Amino acid sequence: MNNKQRGFSLIELLIVVAIILIIAAIAIPNLLKSRMTAYQAGAVAALQTINSTAVEYMATYGNGYPPSLGVLGGAGGTTVATCAQSQLMDNVLSGQGGAIDPAIKAGYYFHLFKGTVAINPVPNGCTAGYVDGYVAVAWPVSVGTTGQNSYCTDQTGTVRFDPTGTEPTPAGVSCPTTMAQLP
Repeated sequence: MNNKQRGFSLIELLIVVAIILIIAAIAIPNLLKSRMTAYQAGAVAALQTINSTAVEYMATYGNGYPPSLGVLGGAGGTTVATCAQSQLMDNVLSGQGGAIDPAIKAGYYFHLFKGTVAINPVPNGCTAGYVDGYVAVAWPVSVGTTGQNSYCTDQTGTVRFDPTGTEPTPAGVSCPTTMAQLP
């Protein structure tokens, strides 16, 4: 029995694999929950971006509140910003300049509902904006996986949420009153 053993025995390898699996079973659910929380925080931040961009659009072009997310984005690059493609917001959140509706960003759908009272007169080269406001909504692509809450905001800048994650349906140019206000 002078032979020196090299390597690990089968039992030792099985013990190491079992320990790794136990650690993974503990860590993975926490990782998934952290990712979902990050997506939800990103959705709220995106709605706040939409609010500030809508005000900037109104001030820059004198065209009221935007009629869609698409007008807040645009082609970018060497293209000149206009009221139809203002380039005030990234193309992902604006639905690639309006080509995708609803827009999808970081596990959430985004949509902007236009107001009901169009601006008059409409500035040259513009699609009519709205004087009475807008409603921007966000809801998870997969409830329980990419997010749990749906969110809504309007021209007041207040962000509201619904813990069921269903797509919000605005009441005119306001968020549904059944949604709770974020603290």
